[in-house]
This record gives sequence, structure tokens and C-alpha cells, in this order.
Amino acid sequence: MEFEYFSRYDSTPKNQNRQSLLATGWRPLQREINWQFLWELFNQDTKELTQKTLNLASGMAEILGRNNYTWWANILSLASENTRYEIEKFWHYITPEPQAPDYRYKDVLNTETPILQFVSRNSIPIDYVLNRLQEITVLRVLNVLGQPDIITQHYLERDFYYPVEKFVNWERIDVVNTVYAYWSQQDVWLQIEAYDRGRRQYTLMSRDMSPLINKATYDLAVMLSGYQSRVGKVHSQYPIRTFPTDIQSFTDTVQQAILNQNQLAVVVHGEPGTGKTAWTQAVAQEILVPLGFVIFILDHDAIANFVPPTYLERICIIINEADNLAQNRASEVAQYNNKTEHILSLLDGTLYQSVIDDTGIHSKQRLVVLMTCNTTERLDPAMLRKGRVDLMYEFAQRFV
Repeated sequence: MEFEYFSRYDSTPKNQNRQSLLATGWRPLQREINWQFLWELFNQDTKELTQKTLNLASGMAEILGRNNYTWWANILSLASENTRYEIEKFWHYITPEPQAPDYRYKDVLNTETPILQFVSRNSIPIDYVLNRLQEITVLRVLNVLGQPDIITQHYLERDFYYPVEKFVNWERIDVVNTVYAYWSQQDVWLQIEAYDRGRRQYTLMSRDMSPLINKATYDLAVMLSGYQSRVGKVHSQYPIRTFPTDIQSFTDTVQQAILNQNQLAVVVHGEPGTGKTAWTQAVAQEILVPLGFVIFILDHDAIANFVPPTYLERICIIINEADNLAQNRASEVAQYNNKTEHILSLLDGTLYQSVIDDTGIHSKQRLVVLMTCNTTERLDPAMLRKGRVDLMYEFAQRFV
């Protein structure tokens, strides 16, 4: 049996790649003289500049002064590949390089696209869904940014640029080596690398990407629940104003707490059919989404392995049937899993705030946790301690 090997670098001839770039709209980038750069070069590297200038002049004089060729043959020799190479080397020395990303930028967000899904019967595809969320975020950020100021690519020791006035979308940009794009107003760089079979990696770099990410993730929701896991939008069947008056009053209290606190945990309990789950969906759609929160709805399998994405500033986690998840650890059932500890860690914020890196990125991440349960009797007592659950309310009236 024979296998065909696909290589990112070797599958296409180099000349064909260069012709492909020109055919798809790329143009050679001519480096222009910059008098300020040249003046700084003269002041700071006078010896090297003088030496390189004399070497180039000496080489050209030698070509023009050959006695074994006619004068016109010597002039033609100036256009030879070797001479052109030496002239380009000198030109690249006295002209500034094309703009390139500053890899010291603190905010970096990347994704491979399209995202590949690997489904296992033993676990729900948490990684796939979270990677899909990150892919959607990056692509939405690019959509928010719109047309860049520059698009460049370096290939075979030559620089190319793509005319921005012809830019339509990133899928149409032919990527042979590495593509760079820059938005000067937002101070954002994009780096695109191509892999085999049409896959790409997009990397965004900026001093502060938070405003762009907040715009890009507006109205997004993630459901992690077995094979129904997906990224979409929250849909609420029942508006808040349709709930009983006492629940509407409690909702006002919750809304005020969301505005005042960086972290909030709410538990609503009551018999089945009293509208607990419908209420969390209504709060998510009518209060949290307008405030820029990304909604995560987690089931009992997802809660044990979920860590809030660090690039998001505002997160809401909805946990239904919490009494079956955060069970009293004194019970025999709760001793066979670590879901109670994980929920406690989420409520404490220890998973994402106990250690803050020296850059302080998203150190003020806001978290709202909405939990429903039929009864609080089976909940671990540690959950109900001060500082973990801020608000509790019983839903007593039949609603659904």
C-alpha cells in the first residue's frame, strides 16, 4: 500500500508559488528610501555604511572596467543576477524593513481554522466547542476590524504586498509563506500561516484587545451538554415580565448586584415546574447579554472539566440541577467525583484569579454563576457559606 505525502513547503514548485501570488493579486513590494532612517544610519553606523558603499562602487567599477569585453557588454553585465543581488543587498541595508508585528504585545489570540472535531463516546467534546468559540471570536474580531492598512508577505527573499483596495475577505488571500496585516488605528497585527489541506492559523496581536473581543463576543452563548454541545445565542421563551411579581422583584435585586459586583453567585430552588431554568435563560438574554456577558450552560459532565476562557472579560455560567452536582461531600455518592470541589473553586474564583501573571491580563474578569436546584438540602454546606453564594430565592409558584 502506498501513501501520498503532502507537505506544506515541498508540494508546489517555488516558481509556481511566486507566479500564483502574482496571479491572485499580490504585487512586489518596493522598499522606498527614508531620509530619516538613512540619516540615523549615517550617524550610528557610519563605518559600515561607508564600507558597504565603497564595496558596491568598487564592484560596479570593476565590471565597467573589464578589458576583455566591449563597453556595451560591460554595461549589460550590470544587469546580471549577481550584480542585481549585490545592489538589492545594499538597498535593503539603507532602507527600513517593511512593518512587522511587535511580538512583545501582551494580548495574543489565535485559532486554527477550520476547527477539527474529534468525538469520543467517553467524553463530551469540550475542547472542540471551546476551540470553536475561540475561532468564532477571532473571525468576528477580523470582521470588526474590517479592511487593514497593509497586507504583506515575504517569499523567496522578496517582499510582496496585497492592494488593500482589492481586499474582500481573508479566505481569498493566497498564503504561501506568512501573511502579515496591520490596522494602525487599533494598533492590531494579524499573522496568517497556512497548513496543508487548506487549514490556516490566525494570530491576533495587540496592546489591548479587550474592546475588540467584547464587540466580537456580544450575544454569544455556549452549551456544553453531551453531543448537543454547540456555540450559538441564548433564546428565552418566557420574558421576565411574565414571571410572578415576587420573582420579578428578586430579578431586580439580581440585576443590581450584577452591576455592583465583579463576582456573583445566585441559587434559585423550588419544585420542578416552577420556572427556575426558564428564569436563568430570561436573565441571561435580557440582563447579562446586553452587559456583554458570554453565557456558558454546563451539564454534569462539563462542569468537572470546565475552566473559563481567560480572553473573555465577562462570563456567566449557568448550572442546572446543582443539587445533583454539588452534593454534600459527606454523602457516599459525592465521594466518587470531584464535581463539588470544582463548583466550589468556580465560586471562589480560584481557577482564574488565584494566580495572576505579571502582565495582569484580565485580572478583573467578571463572573456570574446562576444555579438551579430542586432542594438545597443535598447541597454541600460549604457552598452556602458567606462569600460563595450571594443570593438565594425559592420559586414557590407553578409556572411551566
